Amino acid sequence: MEIRLQKYLADCGIASRRKSEELISQGRVSVNGRIVTELGTKIDTEKDEVKYLGKLIKPQNTEKIYILLNKPIGYVTTITDQFDRPTVLDLVKVDKRIVPVGRLDMYTSGAMVLTNDGDFVYKVTHPKHEIDKTYTVTLIGKITNEEVNKLSSGVEIDDGYITKPAKVKILKIDEEKNQSRIAITIHEGKNRQVRKMCNSVGRKVIALHRSKIGNIDVKDLRLGEWRYLKPNEVENLLLGK
Repeated sequence: MEIRLQKYLADCGIASRRKSEELISQGRVSVNGRIVTELGTKIDTEKDEVKYLGKLIKPQNTEKIYILLNKPIGYVTTITDQFDRPTVLDLVKVDKRIVPVGRLDMYTSGAMVLTNDGDFVYKVTHPKHEIDKTYTVTLIGKITNEEVNKLSSGVEIDDGYITKPAKVKILKIDEEKNQSRIAITIHEGKNRQVRKMCNSVGRKVIALHRSKIGNIDVKDLRLGEWRYLKPNEVENLLLGK
């Protein structure tokens, strides 16, 4: 059977399809002894020998697992880290090769999904597949209704990019500490988007926690704890709920 090389890498549990494209471009993958860097390359799964970093890889013939983690601050959402920082895989000990679905920056805590299902990662992270993500954000100062309206309508980040409409709600104003806590729900996945959105209205983020992905929350999980997703939760994510 012929399939694209990046899908084969995902099926082998190496990385998501998108990340696998990066690995191919970086020259880390060979087919029949020849380094392949061209995206879109197809292989015959019955005949071709594929190696990643010099090691022969094969598709995983194991059951698919889907895990919800309440990520603490201080962990990066990569499989390995060049600076030897702790990764989310240090928190989730299973006997299968799993990868994070999307990313949370090192200083953001909260809901994160990990899986060994490459097709699931591809579908859920595709730009056309819009899943709401809700963040609890602690800001310096007293946020105004005008600032909330701007965040809700869309603000400029990243050299002219205007964010899509978001749901924004004030949760608490702490006059004594001079802080505000708000909830922001977005369905985009721009790098550090929530922080940049808040910066665009003149507010500095001092704490950021992703409380929900779709309708799945982590309120029953302590930081660093994880559980398996239920079949209906996996289905809802695939449906964009």
